[in-house]
Amino acid sequence: MPASDFAAAVDWPEVPACYGWLSLDRRGCWRLRGQPVSHPGLIGYINSHYGSDASGNWIFQNGPQAVFVALDYTPLVLRMDADGGLITHTGVAAGTVAAAYFDEEGSVLLQTALGVGLLDDRDLPAFVAACRNEHGANAVEDALLAVMAGGSGIFWRSLPVQALTRRDVPRRFGFEPDPAP
Repeated sequence: MPASDFAAAVDWPEVPACYGWLSLDRRGCWRLRGQPVSHPGLIGYINSHYGSDASGNWIFQNGPQAVFVALDYTPLVLRMDADGGLITHTGVAAGTVAAAYFDEEGSVLLQTALGVGLLDDRDLPAFVAACRNEHGANAVEDALLAVMAGGSGIFWRSLPVQALTRRDVPRRFGFEPDPAP
């Protein structure tokens, strides 16, 4: 359930929103005031109460309090499971992938049924190994670099891999990476 729906479903007292305490890093790990959250119960609780509001902010709904999440990149971090499926950092199947992108740094972003997500860097070798050129052959490094620079001709699971600049990602996909009061 999106956090905004969760908040609307319960009659909570008014409490101030919280900014600058919780963040999500590029590997899908929660950080509280910059320190990694390691307690499995707390991670599970945050995961189950994480969602977005109508303004593109991502929040953790902690009872009556909305805790706005600062994002190191995207609101979702994706990992490949053993069968090649994609799972979000919250443990939810990401669903169908509609588009694949390389940014100028070589990061991979995937537009899924749940939204845009950054592919965990530990899964980049598997992603690259699955990339093909227009003839179906393995994509060579020069072709991958050309896509990062705006070229085309590389496919992942039959989807064309497109170039995208990091600075354009929040606007294009409608989220706020660093919410502020």
